Amino acid sequence: MGAFDGVHLGHRAVIKAAAAQARRLGAPLGVLSFEPHPRRFFTPDAPPFGLNSPAQRIRLLEAEGVEVLYLLPFDAELARMTAEAFVEEVLTRALAVRHVAVGFDFTYGQGRRGDAAQLRAAGERLGFGVTIVEPVAEAAGVKLSSTAVRAALTAGEPRRAADILGRPFAVEGVVRRGRGLGRSLGFPTANLPLDGYVRPRAGVYAAHVRLPDGRGLSAVAYLGGAETVGPAEERLEAWIFDFDEDLYDQTIEVELIEFLRPDVRFDSVDEMTAQVQADAERARELLASA
Repeated sequence: MGAFDGVHLGHRAVIKAAAAQARRLGAPLGVLSFEPHPRRFFTPDAPPFGLNSPAQRIRLLEAEGVEVLYLLPFDAELARMTAEAFVEEVLTRALAVRHVAVGFDFTYGQGRRGDAAQLRAAGERLGFGVTIVEPVAEAAGVKLSSTAVRAALTAGEPRRAADILGRPFAVEGVVRRGRGLGRSLGFPTANLPLDGYVRPRAGVYAAHVRLPDGRGLSAVAYLGGAETVGPAEERLEAWIFDFDEDLYDQTIEVELIEFLRPDVRFDSVDEMTAQVQADAERARELLASA
């Protein structure tokens, strides 16, 4: 049970603990989470902060052996529900849980007044077990948390984010038509909207692209919305190397591997073209040695 934003290594430790109990009890392994994220409910005007799309989260949970995903609508009614009522009405009456695994810092109920220790006590009273997962060993000296992933990405440190996630951070979206400037200059890009994703540091990245058929290809990607040589528009553009197929209206995933340089404005198209070619060469070298 938890938010599971990003399904990072700490989240996976909680799922692993639940899976062990599911095997012992002969019960299905489920994840209980919330939609929208509680942070979005309480601060609707907050900047985008998502670490995965709903489809990505489902695939990540399936990869961990999760059989059932319960998404509770996080609304005013749920926000007002006391910790005691949540346990009795949701966990016991609605889901009939036999065991629950949570992280050591898990909180629940109105005002986040319930914690893991209270949940364990409630379980003893109501007849279900509770496993409290202690902090997992830190990755490269960083706490395993969604907040730490966001901090790494906004600092332009995708490798540190990957250490916490256990995989590269990836933006998934439907390829849309752009202005066609890149194609006219010799580097066609697949353009994705950023939608609800957290905004990593604007700039250029060495990247991997996952196509709908499962192929993984190397790329150089631009992320941001600065006015380079035209109107500003927040976007992610990936130039896939040695690739010339139509991807419009198809869903792809772009993994950010290494930050190459910050976003800059160019005085001319020629200057921009020369820099993109240099970025591509560096990305090829980095990805070949990774």
